[in-house]
Amino acid sequence: MKIDNKLIKELREKTGAGIVDVKKALEETKGDAKKAIEALRKKGEEIAAKKQTREISQGMIACYVHNDNKSASLVELNCETDFVAKNKEFKELGKNLAMQVVAMDPQYLSPENVPDEVLDKEKEIIKEQLEKENKPAEIIDKIVKGKINKFYEEVCLLKQSYIKEDKKKIEDLITEKIAKLGENIKVSRFVKYSL
Repeated sequence: MKIDNKLIKELREKTGAGIVDVKKALEETKGDAKKAIEALRKKGEEIAAKKQTREISQGMIACYVHNDNKSASLVELNCETDFVAKNKEFKELGKNLAMQVVAMDPQYLSPENVPDEVLDKEKEIIKEQLEKENKPAEIIDKIVKGKINKFYEEVCLLKQSYIKEDKKKIEDLITEKIAKLGENIKVSRFVKYSL
């Protein structure tokens, strides 16, 4: 099957994948662009998973000041090499993450960073609400688990929906950049300032 060069170029721009990978994905999916993008994303996630074990010692401190000058944030974003740290896309990622922190006010980086006492208190509140609603005991644990996942999406930066593309989580955005830039990328810490 002959694949149109225009379609290859279009998918390359959308995914950041190489020409050979895009062409192979299109051939495997018989020219179906949606399925090819899905296949490329899966391949990118596999590549990113391999790279996430590599050491990161370079990076940047990204900052964002909201246009009302009443809130700002700093985000430490790390990568493996100075070359990627100076890359335009890496810098843009840092700026977008700093903007995310100002807009969505995460309290923690990931679920692992949420203190046990905060998590226990949240579970206790949820259980009390469910008991008042007379929910059956056997489904309370399932509901609590779902509500805790929702809690993580609100308070953990990596679990939040990306403000510029709400169907994408921040952790997915970072995974895409790892696959595209070819290096491990990690948010080490962040802080938000408000007047």
